[in-house]
Amino acid sequence: MTAAEMAAVGIYKIALGVEYRGARYRGFQRQRDGVPSIQAALEKALSKVAGGAPVTLSCAGRTDALVHASGQVVHFDTAVERSMHAWVMGANMNLPGDISVTWAKAMPSHFDARFCAMARRYRYVIYNDQIRPAHMAEEVTWNHRPLDIERMREAARVFLGTHDFSAFRARQCQAKSPIKTVHHLELLQHARFIVLDIRANAFLHHMVRNIAGVLMTIGAGERPVEWAGEVLQTGVRRTGGVTAHPYGLYLVQVDYPQEFDLPTRYLGPHFLSGLEDVAAR
Repeated sequence: MTAAEMAAVGIYKIALGVEYRGARYRGFQRQRDGVPSIQAALEKALSKVAGGAPVTLSCAGRTDALVHASGQVVHFDTAVERSMHAWVMGANMNLPGDISVTWAKAMPSHFDARFCAMARRYRYVIYNDQIRPAHMAEEVTWNHRPLDIERMREAARVFLGTHDFSAFRARQCQAKSPIKTVHHLELLQHARFIVLDIRANAFLHHMVRNIAGVLMTIGAGERPVEWAGEVLQTGVRRTGGVTAHPYGLYLVQVDYPQEFDLPTRYLGPHFLSGLEDVAAR
């Protein structure tokens, strides 16, 4: 059914854009009672907008503990009629300051935030300096070793295309297949920031953080450029070194078929939006 047909029978499917700072949460997914999650905070806020009616969310990507988002997409079904403006403003009035709803749109019945997604895009932000940053300490990953971005760029090329990413997969990963297609992978630099920008049809658990860990090791000169390909070929997680910290990771974009015509914003995160050589990519 179209959104209008659903409204005519008193059923609404609402999609929301969401951004959040994940440092205080144990990930997006709802946890046991008392454990903070993005999903639980959103559902509580939206239920208040719905006059107390329960709200259950589905999301485009279940980000891990301490991971952030500037382009998360969620949806929920409800029998409560509210304007799109009311869903956005009402939710934000009831959310903590580190979670924001950025837009709302009524969707047709066949839309699903997770299963209709064609690709997801992440950015991993590295602050490269000898001194630990006092500001944004939980929003970037600090690396004190001087990183050679050209070595990192050369090594990153091996990940483009379709591969078995078992060597970059966490042990607890529940994905049915380790074979994923990386459409885009670029390393951008502005002053002390190095941004790993990656887009793929789907990601394995810890895949971006494990790729970032390998590239930082190569950028620091501790391994040769060829090591990235060697790790990929092994298919064994322990060959890839330490998983990079979660603080610098952001879900920045989810791609859907044009028929859904979802609103778009800048990629984020916020502090990169004014850097033309990064924001324009």
